[in-house]
Amino acid sequence: MLSYEEALDHLLAAATPVAETRRLPLAAVRGRFLAEALVSGVTVPPLDNSAMDGYAVRCADVPRAGVVLPVSQRIPAGSVGAPLSPGTAARIFTGAPVPPGADAVVMQELCEHGADGRVIINDVPRPGQNIRRAGEDITAGSEILAAGTRLGPAEIGLAASVGIAELPVRRRLRVALLSTGDELAEPGQPLPPGGIYNSNRHFLRALFETYGCVVTDAGHVPDTLEATRAALREAAAAHDLIVTTGGVSVGEEDHVKPAVEAEGALSLWKIAIKPGKPLAFGHIDKVGAGGTAHTAFIGLPGNPVSCFVTFLLFLRPYLLKRMGAAVVAPPVRELVSASHWSKPEDRRSFLRARLTADGRVELYPNQSSGVLTSCVWADGLVDTPAHQTFAPGDPVRFLAFSDML
Repeated sequence: MLSYEEALDHLLAAATPVAETRRLPLAAVRGRFLAEALVSGVTVPPLDNSAMDGYAVRCADVPRAGVVLPVSQRIPAGSVGAPLSPGTAARIFTGAPVPPGADAVVMQELCEHGADGRVIINDVPRPGQNIRRAGEDITAGSEILAAGTRLGPAEIGLAASVGIAELPVRRRLRVALLSTGDELAEPGQPLPPGGIYNSNRHFLRALFETYGCVVTDAGHVPDTLEATRAALREAAAAHDLIVTTGGVSVGEEDHVKPAVEAEGALSLWKIAIKPGKPLAFGHIDKVGAGGTAHTAFIGLPGNPVSCFVTFLLFLRPYLLKRMGAAVVAPPVRELVSASHWSKPEDRRSFLRARLTADGRVELYPNQSSGVLTSCVWADGLVDTPAHQTFAPGDPVRFLAFSDML
């Protein structure tokens, strides 16, 4: 069996980022990936400015508390004041440029309004006090976002702060999702004898959309070879990736494997992990392309938990790389166990677990690959090497769902 790292490396080696890019307005780029590095054309802040409401002064004019100074000007944000005359103060507001000659701002709470437009300074300022220096955030010509950055609210705000209205992003990945298996019934329909409701179809769509993919639900394919081949051909025409769950085996009713092999190529792997040992990867040739163009194919396990975990471990980094992400590996948290794990597996295990109130990690009691309730209960996965046990207080490696979803 392949190790987790071997299988992941194989997938990532084949994950060529989509080449198409486009420029979109800031309102349309949330969750997209930056196609090229973003360089600022301006300095932020452009001028020294006040960090708070107060009075701009020369420190030399305030050698002691209680000094009274005439107020020579008023500088609101958005305006530029005149040079500060010696022996005077300027009323200034947060964000307003500090007038030439002033070298400190005294917050208004430390000042008192005096008679005849004067102010009493009840604090001895130091040079630079409450002044935000020009360029302390961004200098013109500097790179502010690297290529491959996923654009969230902070990144979008940063682009706006330097006056950029449109960003170059990669095209969304187009994914076709196929369901196979005559035993599957759709939620809302009567459940026939021997049937099961199709949960994979619905949580997979939600997962793909979480990462910004454009998902086509290609429907429930009948359990025949010709129907499966036809569905794969049709999906390959307009998509970057085709994903199925289950059915990639050698049983008489498992038609995905021969269908993929007939329409393209397929590699089947057994991976030394639990849950999620089986994984299929290959491609479907695009009709009329003469073997020069194809759509990637990934077959996930059919058991719901195996499907969910395998998506996070393999599909997530694969998708991120295809979409141009600079970082695809999830962060690993080094935490402490609150549970016993006394059943060592011969494979690397990813155990559903959640965080306790004191920040330790508690295992779900039933680690069966069919118990989807564990994925709702859990906050993440404990990455456990083969043949390893642990007890309360032992260190564990934790992959948080919040870091991956």
